[in-house]
Amino acid sequence: DLLKSNSSRLLLASGDGLDFQALLVDEDRAWLMVGAKNHIFLLHLDHPTREPEKIFWPASREQVEHCQLAGKNMETDCANFIRLLQPFNRTHVFACGTGSYQPVCAFIQLGARGKGPGAPPMRLVTHSLESGRGRCPYSPHEPFTGLLVDGELYSGTSSDFMGSSAAFFRTWIHGAEQSYIRTEQNQDHWLHEPTFVSAYAIPDTYNPHDDKVYIFFRETAMEAGQWERRHIHARVARVCKVICLMGSPAGEKGRTGTQLAEKGHQPFTAFPAAGSPAHLADKGQHGLRVMVPQAGSDMTAPLSPCSGVFSGSAVCIYSMAAVRAAFSGPFAHKEGFDYRWVEYKGRVPYPRPGTCPSETYDPLLQSTKDFPDEAQLMWDPVYPQGRQPILVRVNVPYRLRRLLVHRLEMENRHYDMLFLGTDDGKILKMGMASGLSRSTEVISLEEISVTKVPSPILDMKFSAKR
Repeated sequence: DLLKSNSSRLLLASGDGLDFQALLVDEDRAWLMVGAKNHIFLLHLDHPTREPEKIFWPASREQVEHCQLAGKNMETDCANFIRLLQPFNRTHVFACGTGSYQPVCAFIQLGARGKGPGAPPMRLVTHSLESGRGRCPYSPHEPFTGLLVDGELYSGTSSDFMGSSAAFFRTWIHGAEQSYIRTEQNQDHWLHEPTFVSAYAIPDTYNPHDDKVYIFFRETAMEAGQWERRHIHARVARVCKVICLMGSPAGEKGRTGTQLAEKGHQPFTAFPAAGSPAHLADKGQHGLRVMVPQAGSDMTAPLSPCSGVFSGSAVCIYSMAAVRAAFSGPFAHKEGFDYRWVEYKGRVPYPRPGTCPSETYDPLLQSTKDFPDEAQLMWDPVYPQGRQPILVRVNVPYRLRRLLVHRLEMENRHYDMLFLGTDDGKILKMGMASGLSRSTEVISLEEISVTKVPSPILDMKFSAKR
């Protein structure tokens, strides 16, 4: 129906079980890169009828056989599912795939755009092939996040075949040998059964040394008492982008609240994003999906709470100012195993843990390095604006899975267009107006069924030019 109405164009069909998993769009050069099962496609947005460029990148026969011997499914597991596509520079894209449960990464060299049919197409740079462990999950089904910024990949993913050990990694992808730092292993008080959702590089001040990467995830909260039921909480954590300053060795600069081992102490702090006692009761639910507008002032997140009496989805708006205030606020503290979490009232060392490195901050100060070992969590939660959702969907046959936000600036107000992808193949288009008052009005504009057979919307990209 969409094709007949000329309101959409089919660029690539998911035939032969291609299992599309990653999207990367370049507005200026009008192309869309798609990661699929054993393939990477490059589509020409200005010429949708042109044959897509294609790279065939399968797992080796030995990797497939090893995957099968481990009891995995030949069709849905034992292949190279492309999970990560990140822009590296004007000529290369960094790509990672599951590699039949042996993750692998490489650079994709883009062809010469606009040079005619004889121009070289995109190709896999084979000499750049290397292990994707800590960069890409082993499983094609596991949620994860990856963000490439200034030659470093920030990724939240599992780090073993079984998917039982998840961590947050920071990997330098320039060098000949893998150089990375990560959250400590087997430390439930740092990360406890986390599910990573997304990561964004967001400036905090006008000083580029203060720039941070914010990580959104959910985990089984450790704040509950010994005999209390543990819930799944939405979390926000952050790390500093700058780790090498004034000739200091990489990996020995402060970050923001847990330690990343391997190359030195790197703090990484978190707090409840939805605010206690908000929680998700079922580990199987999708939980938090986050979209941060380019301005970085607010972030929008659909939530999917579930209980015996309530099942539905909601969209909330959180202020980045409130997020930063929580990181600047008191730490949470627990004296011992039988104690409850309380607000930390003791002396916080100076420089404050989480301060990004600068000319005046010595990150090797022992007190600053050791403090996060005992205080991994911030005390103040962050509540949504108005302490309530802007949109609630209950008693409907779908859950919200993906979110895009496009902001339109007007004279004295702005409008946000929300595009919500559901788990049954629909896209809901909403208009959200915010004026001089703090009230927000949400208007339902359109509901589009993308697929004939209900299937979840896995990813969406917005094109302002089209």
